[in-house]
Amino acid sequence: MKPSEILIKPIITEKANAQQEKFRRYAFKVAKKSNKLEIKKAIETMYGVNVTNVNTVVSPAKNKTRYTKAGFIKGRKPGFKKAYITVAEGEEIDLYSHI
Repeated sequence: MKPSEILIKPIITEKANAQQEKFRRYAFKVAKKSNKLEIKKAIETMYGVNVTNVNTVVSPAKNKTRYTKAGFIKGRKPGFKKAYITVAEGEEIDLYSHI
């Protein structure tokens, strides 16, 4: 897989930003079939940093129900995989440069 297929998008939330500042840990939404070694290689090639640690989490799909005038609408939100990347000391990833 190409690095652009492995890394879908960075996760930018208050919790993720706090971890970036405190622990040098970045969160990314990644392809479900990718493993830790592929994720590490993709981050190092795309951002030019040294990765020290990769942790992954698979969020399961969830059922959602909504009540409308037409009645109940049932649906399903897809599951996804997140990767928490820790970079080497003194290095950082600039996620806001392309905005």
